[in-house]
Amino acid sequence: MKKTMLSLAVVITMFSCSKNEEIPVQEEQAEVLSRKEINAKIKESVETTGDFRWSNSDVHTIWSALKHGNDILTIGYGISKTEFKRSAESENVKDELISLVNNIEEKHTASKGTKELHIDEVINVIDMKVTSKETIETLLKDPRVRYIEPGDYSVFEDTDELQARSEGKSGCGYSSSSLASPDYRTVAPGARVPWSFDAHNIPAAWDYSTGQGITVAVVDTGLSSEQKWMNQYFNDGYSSGRTVQRYGTFVDSIWPWSDNYDGVNDKCGHGTSMASVATAPRNNDNLPVGVAYNANLVTYRAVENVVVDDYHEKQGVADALTSLGNRSDVRVISMSIGSPFSIGKVEDAVKYAYSKGKMMIAAGGTSTSFTTWYGVIFPAWMSETVAVTGVKEGQYDNCDVCHTGSEIEFTVQMQRTNGTDNKVPVLSYYDQATDYVGGSSVATATTAGIAALVWAKHPTWTRDQVLNKMRQSGDYYPNKHSEYGYGNINALEAVQ
Repeated sequence: MKKTMLSLAVVITMFSCSKNEEIPVQEEQAEVLSRKEINAKIKESVETTGDFRWSNSDVHTIWSALKHGNDILTIGYGISKTEFKRSAESENVKDELISLVNNIEEKHTASKGTKELHIDEVINVIDMKVTSKETIETLLKDPRVRYIEPGDYSVFEDTDELQARSEGKSGCGYSSSSLASPDYRTVAPGARVPWSFDAHNIPAAWDYSTGQGITVAVVDTGLSSEQKWMNQYFNDGYSSGRTVQRYGTFVDSIWPWSDNYDGVNDKCGHGTSMASVATAPRNNDNLPVGVAYNANLVTYRAVENVVVDDYHEKQGVADALTSLGNRSDVRVISMSIGSPFSIGKVEDAVKYAYSKGKMMIAAGGTSTSFTTWYGVIFPAWMSETVAVTGVKEGQYDNCDVCHTGSEIEFTVQMQRTNGTDNKVPVLSYYDQATDYVGGSSVATATTAGIAALVWAKHPTWTRDQVLNKMRQSGDYYPNKHSEYGYGNINALEAVQ
């Protein structure tokens, strides 16, 4: 369960010293900034610059954030500011920095020995236990350090607050709902086509492509073991000859050093809904079909809920992306998750997967009580990702909780304007049950499915060729709208 540790009180032991005795750094006796004070700095930066980066903060702020997060410091390193992949040269840098940190920390603590918690084998990132301001100040000045971040700092005060801010139709939930008949139509052999699919000409595109041969990965909260139509009945009806694979990189523990992996099963409901939108089978059971109903599926339980917030979620997403980057069969990665500001190791992992030719589609942001003042969130605002948001049916008006901005590439109609405000029909967490989901999350998964349709039609194309074809089918092409990008995708035009 995601929790925030209470900050530890700073205990100051008064003792006399001779001239030759080492005097503890006095700045470390300063009062720890509260989470509220730190969050105010984050908010000011995001409102002013569009992002927040810990390396641009002062030493005391970073040190205070460490105290709220088990003293875990994430260090991005390299022989240059742009080197995020492990190499022979960066191996030496890693060893030198570990030695540097250990030497400084031993001057300020009674405990000896190495402080490294995690050394990534793919990207240039290490996590170390750091308690001294001298260490922070030294690393900020070191040209071999690309960034430093408090690896386990949470912007949320406690578990209850976090849960409240991530629940609902765009977050976690085990609810199921009967579908209103105007929100779908039935096609052979007995599958329900969500109203939003017709709004994007997806059923017409199935005459040209169903996603066959393309693998879509969904990095989210995992896949429900109870929804048989996303497991043992994944091949059923018109869906055949494809595979579904489930992985887990999320550790369910308040302790950063734990390796208690939480398995592959969805314990939130969000990941199952997103996988359903992208790839649910087309059969005769009167259930919602997915956009690419013949695509292969890979799911990762990388997070506990949609907000990438604690240490294990950051690590879980990074591990999932680097693993997917190394898979030649995976073409499209869907991420209906995010953070209000940058996460260095996730940013490195996105760049790594991008360097391997993956198309990464990310949610532009769905408001909660905490994020209403944000624009497009991380990692959707990265140039390596394709940012997507949701709009209302038949009009360019962002959905009630959807974020917009210049980084948006595409929009998906996902909120009805027929007086119901109903969202998109999907398979729910429970077997054979249905539900509605909304926000930029469902828009992202829908776009991932469309990308799979285009790539299946042109399997030799590169990511950029597929993306360009999708852009050409957008309402605003060849221009780009300042808030809605290239607009709604016409899936039929994209596959022709």
